[in-house]
Amino acid sequence: MDVFADLAGGFANAFDLQYMLYAAIGVTIGTFVGVMPGIGPALALALLLPLTYGFDPTGALIIFAGVYYGSLYGGAITSILLNTPGEAGSVATAIDGHPMAKAGRAGPALATAVMGSFSAAIISTLGLTFLAPLVANLAKSFQATDYFALMVLAFVSVTALVGSSLIRGMISLFIGLFIGLIGLDFLTGQQRFTFGSPELLSGVDIVIVIIGLFAVGEALHGLARLHVTKDDTVEFSGRVWLNKAERKRVWKPWIRGGLLGFTFGSMPTGGSEVPTFLSYTTERRLSKHPEEFGHGAIEGVAGPEAANNASFSGVLVPLLTLGIPTSATAAIILSAFQVYNIQPGPKLFENSPDLVWTLIASLFIGNVMLLVINLPLVKIWIKLLEIPKTLLYAGILVLGILGVYSISGSLIEVMLVCLIGVAGFFMRVYDFPVAPAILGAILGPMVETQLRRALSLSQGDFSVFFTRPSTVVILMIAVLILAVPMVLPKIRRVRKNRVDLDRAGAE
Repeated sequence: MDVFADLAGGFANAFDLQYMLYAAIGVTIGTFVGVMPGIGPALALALLLPLTYGFDPTGALIIFAGVYYGSLYGGAITSILLNTPGEAGSVATAIDGHPMAKAGRAGPALATAVMGSFSAAIISTLGLTFLAPLVANLAKSFQATDYFALMVLAFVSVTALVGSSLIRGMISLFIGLFIGLIGLDFLTGQQRFTFGSPELLSGVDIVIVIIGLFAVGEALHGLARLHVTKDDTVEFSGRVWLNKAERKRVWKPWIRGGLLGFTFGSMPTGGSEVPTFLSYTTERRLSKHPEEFGHGAIEGVAGPEAANNASFSGVLVPLLTLGIPTSATAAIILSAFQVYNIQPGPKLFENSPDLVWTLIASLFIGNVMLLVINLPLVKIWIKLLEIPKTLLYAGILVLGILGVYSISGSLIEVMLVCLIGVAGFFMRVYDFPVAPAILGAILGPMVETQLRRALSLSQGDFSVFFTRPSTVVILMIAVLILAVPMVLPKIRRVRKNRVDLDRAGAE
């Protein structure tokens, strides 16, 4: 019953006119961000971070949450009409969404996406409401070794499951960890990697890292690839609403996708890539029309899009209760908490209950706004695709650099963000994932603190990491996840060789 009382208090705060306005602004900006190809929620939050320093923490986080799940729906528009997924979680939506649009069914595809987003978001937010307090209570018993193991698991998950190469992911992670080490050693006071610069004594501000890698790096990469890519835009026409037969086909995929997205998002290995493709595979196997998949099956849009949006509330579970981000966007939200001197974790629900429950209540309100705003405005959002990409990316560069300068007024930090941005550009060119670098920069100091705390309490005995069952289990999961990218290709090669041998024998 405490959960219901806390949620009621959250709604009482969230219905404040100011917070409702913040929620509306968040979902509107988020949809705009999602519609514009190449931006994405992480980049948008990186740009907004310095602009919200004057906000109260609750209002800023409501805006960030609105931008996040608003952009997930907006990304469906580009996936369906342009066949250009803005995020990895939208790739599965494009498989059948774009063929539907080319067949003149863009309206039903977009309606399926927005209504599926709403349904799944309600399911996953209910899951967050009841699961997060339980996880927070469980996490109160965690010790330094457990937190160290959880952060290692987060590192391994994002590094192994994001991107096409484990080696590139590890290099990206170590770049982030190196950035996190710059500054003064918190125990000894020794300078580390400051190169004699007094500006680096306090370390590299995470906002600079985020804006450099996402805003500047993505803008440079977007400008560079404009002359080699061409948008395959499909004109929007016809009806928007679903007919009776289509509604009958999509409501079960919405529910299944919502449950899959929240479940996988809640895990320390969270994110939207796995549940969206798992949802697509599930719907294909359960469908009475499997032959339509890949050619415009409406279930192929409903399930993955629901899973994509539900994963957001799932990602908030480890973020709010353990302080562990499981995606690049969640890492930026974590940095927003830190900007306001708030540390997510087991005690967040005790120390800042008004913030937490107002944020959760605002998710319900924001999702209703998302539905109300987007269904009648689909054609207007599509007009945004006509904005010249050169102006778009130039604007991102200007906003990013001005945002950094507004924080400190330091030209050194402006030069630093440009340097990091160039590094981010080359990371994209050579297919190095950016998410591990962000995670390393944010969690690096925290994992170092927990490691040294555990070793101090055990007087330097590394066996302390193998004495607690919870620590051992988490580390074993990390090892298994790390082994997946190395083992799967070998299994596939063995199977392929067997098939080739069987074919050769049959001939």
